[in-house]
Amino acid sequence: MADGTIVKEAAEAKKSAKTEDTTYLWREFKRTGDQGLRDRLILTYAPLVKYVAGRLGSGLPNHVEESDLVSYGLLGLISAIERYEPSRDVKFETYAVTRIRGSIIDELRSMDWVPRSIRARARDIERTIGALESTLGRAPTDEEIAAKLGVTVEELGDSLLDISRSSIAALDELWTSSSGSGDPVALIDTIEDPLAAAPEAELAVTEIKEVLGDAIAALPEREKLVVTLYYFEELTLREIGEVLGVTESRVSQLHTKAVLRLKARLAGSQARAAVEA
Repeated sequence: MADGTIVKEAAEAKKSAKTEDTTYLWREFKRTGDQGLRDRLILTYAPLVKYVAGRLGSGLPNHVEESDLVSYGLLGLISAIERYEPSRDVKFETYAVTRIRGSIIDELRSMDWVPRSIRARARDIERTIGALESTLGRAPTDEEIAAKLGVTVEELGDSLLDISRSSIAALDELWTSSSGSGDPVALIDTIEDPLAAAPEAELAVTEIKEVLGDAIAALPEREKLVVTLYYFEELTLREIGEVLGVTESRVSQLHTKAVLRLKARLAGSQARAAVEA
């Protein structure tokens, strides 16, 4: 019992000393502006940066490194330390978390050349297609998608064109199978090497092709034809337009809509697999 009391008192004394030390650092830094004191404050509150980076990183693509997020967050922490006024009735941790998070988000946005409005529209269309397919039991038409979104068919077409121009995948982004099993694989690692014998890679490709094949087979005929001609026959959008007797921009719309349908359907398959598991 006595030993437990001693340990508790020692812990409380250590906590009190740390609080007094932090208070001293703040007082002296604000009085002198000494960079050495600022650096000690950065080290003291550095765990906040890792905490915020970890929370934000859980919702970002796999190719975004947490170490990069920490670097961006440190800039926010430094700014918070330099701007914080201890005399105000606000805990530094509360103030700093906001600035750290803002610094990380600002840096990510500066690296993303695609406007947020276009990414938001892509998500809305993808969710709408998935919801309508679930309700109707078939692929929805342009008119049904536009009506659900509250836009005209022409506006839907314009959105599909904008999204098609921004559809770029990162080669180092990690992907997992629809079942959620197995180790993540970078897209660049799925590029076939004809000189290397990799039966497990061939098996993975076969499984992906089967899943995609079923999803493509369920597409409307014109979208299925566009996907087949573009990805399997390697025709350009202009050449496909000549085959179908439509403009190149219309082919681009059909292609984008087909990709969004496939993503919605594959996401639904993944969700069902997770529930069944």
